[in-house]
Amino acid sequence: MLKQFNLKNIGKFLFMIELGAKYIQIFKKTFFHPFITLKPAYERLSRDRQSYSQQVIDFLNIDIQVTGSLQEEDKILYAINHRSLLDIIVMESIFAQKNKNGAWIAKQELFDSPIYGKFFEYSGCISVDLENKKGLLKFFKNIKKTFAKVDNMNIYMFPEGERYNGEGITTFQSGASKIAKANKLKVVPIYIKGKNEELFENAPYKEKKVVEVFIGDVISYETLEEEYTAFYKSIEAKV
Repeated sequence: MLKQFNLKNIGKFLFMIELGAKYIQIFKKTFFHPFITLKPAYERLSRDRQSYSQQVIDFLNIDIQVTGSLQEEDKILYAINHRSLLDIIVMESIFAQKNKNGAWIAKQELFDSPIYGKFFEYSGCISVDLENKKGLLKFFKNIKKTFAKVDNMNIYMFPEGERYNGEGITTFQSGASKIAKANKLKVVPIYIKGKNEELFENAPYKEKKVVEVFIGDVISYETLEEEYTAFYKSIEAKV
């Protein structure tokens, strides 16, 4: 929850809600297009999500400082820590620099939200119901089908499963490793540094604020959590 509910925050959320409503209509044109195939649909939805995110970044007056680089190839699972509402927006801005196409994996409850559920659904995110075995089976079939038809697809995930407000990272769920294994995906760790929920709460800024993002080398899905932990600890040790 927001600690400060002031005029700045009201203005910020009004901007994001109005912009989000505009982009839901843009997403719908692709999502419900009767003739578009899966690959161009994901390409278009990815571009539109990136456009939305960049407008929010510009409004908040945030600068993104990236260390490392995305893989040139596709069919990558990007494993990202989750600290803030900013995380998806920041990452979409980075993915835009390499024209990456992809989909976010998100819990079904986000799709059920009356406020932003349609944004997730129509923008090409893929839902997963962790409590439903039939839903999980359908989810894995959907992912496999998508990769069979979209050769420049990537998956974006928060292996922790939800936002974590403690220090460092929390225990990873098994989903990221299972998806990477089932679809023969390489895994790349990404660490978003800092307590960016506070950064988001206090935005927009008169002077630019920096978000630091670190992109690692390919790691194994079999030892994802161990290798990710070593990756982020090596970053924090440099402070």
